[in-house]
Amino acid sequence: MSLKSIVRELKEMKEGMGNISKRGEGRAGHSRVASQTQWPNAWHRPNQCQEEIEQTGNWAHLPPELLFDIVQRVEDSEVAWPERRNVVACAAVCRSWQCATKEAVKTLQQCARFTFPVSLKQPAPRDHPIQCFVRRDRATSTFRLYLGLSPSLHGENDKLLMTARKVRRATGTDFVISLASDDFSRNSNTYVGKLRSNFLGTKFTIFDSQPPSDAVLPPTSRITRNRINSKQVSPRLPAGNYKIATIAYELNMLRTRGPRRMHCTMHHIPLSSLQADGTAPTPTNMVHGENPLEEQFTSMNLSQGKGTTIHAPDANNTGEPLVLKNKAPRWHEQLQCWCLNFRGRVTVASVKNFQLVAAPGAADRPTEVPPAELEKVILQFGKIGKDIFTMDYRYPLSAFQAFAICLTSFDTKPACE
Repeated sequence: MSLKSIVRELKEMKEGMGNISKRGEGRAGHSRVASQTQWPNAWHRPNQCQEEIEQTGNWAHLPPELLFDIVQRVEDSEVAWPERRNVVACAAVCRSWQCATKEAVKTLQQCARFTFPVSLKQPAPRDHPIQCFVRRDRATSTFRLYLGLSPSLHGENDKLLMTARKVRRATGTDFVISLASDDFSRNSNTYVGKLRSNFLGTKFTIFDSQPPSDAVLPPTSRITRNRINSKQVSPRLPAGNYKIATIAYELNMLRTRGPRRMHCTMHHIPLSSLQADGTAPTPTNMVHGENPLEEQFTSMNLSQGKGTTIHAPDANNTGEPLVLKNKAPRWHEQLQCWCLNFRGRVTVASVKNFQLVAAPGAADRPTEVPPAELEKVILQFGKIGKDIFTMDYRYPLSAFQAFAICLTSFDTKPACE
């Protein structure tokens, strides 16, 4: 059987058992365009009856070597969305296919390919940045992050990564981040995290829905005992809010001319990760209990209360956390404006445009980070049209962290301008 035939069979299995009669329709591709901008729901756990049927099917009894070879070929051939949905379909066949897919799919840092939602929490590659763009919808106060250089002519070809909704409160502003564009509930398995600001919009805190990959939480607490005995807690609920980063904008009380100045402290990314042999936290599993591929923290969900803010240990409590700062612009006399080299990725002047680089460590805690690494732009964000912005990020940031930092530019800051 050819590889194309196998992929076609996988598509039919993903749409549901017993839909063999729709093989012609699947070959024509009518069902692909409608949902290719959303994350496919093929990783959701099937019910027990379906799982038993899939485990006894012919596809579940392939030799492991042949099975891995098939999945590896699909992984190598489908390098971009929406065709990359076929890799997700491989993981939805049965448990043996699921294990083979987990072994074949590498982390985002290794392959630079988005496959499962956990890729949004993994660091970008070291060699080149991941290029995305953001669409702002003023009517609904939503911000959509897409994968790609710029908006395409056909919106259905754009890969939607995350969506954020701005919610104003009496004491500040919240940005709730979700995998879906129409579901921002904290009880949903699409919940990714949130961004919260203070009243002046000068300080922001990024909360993750799952703990850092190497965080060790206290085994017992009053919240733990109460929540475990409660029948209202479901393992499908997010574990809570984990504080992972803080962003601070410098006050500009004298109204001096110049761009915004910001500092981002990444509590769980050590500064040493910028070294040649340094590492940043790289989660391989998501927290949602409905995901059979990502169940590492399922038991941890039961030990934390819904809505609880957890201050987990730093990624490297013996090292200094990574701090990002604005790259200093230069004043252009002819244009009469502050300028930065965005290498063609930003075309419209805006106070929201910025580039972030790593700040050097403290004088009393020297690090061996090369000076060239401190000059690299880790995150840049800028305007290219009405309500269209580009976002390029690189190691050691993840898409979720970069998107949350960029969202801080959309909040009102009367004390900074």
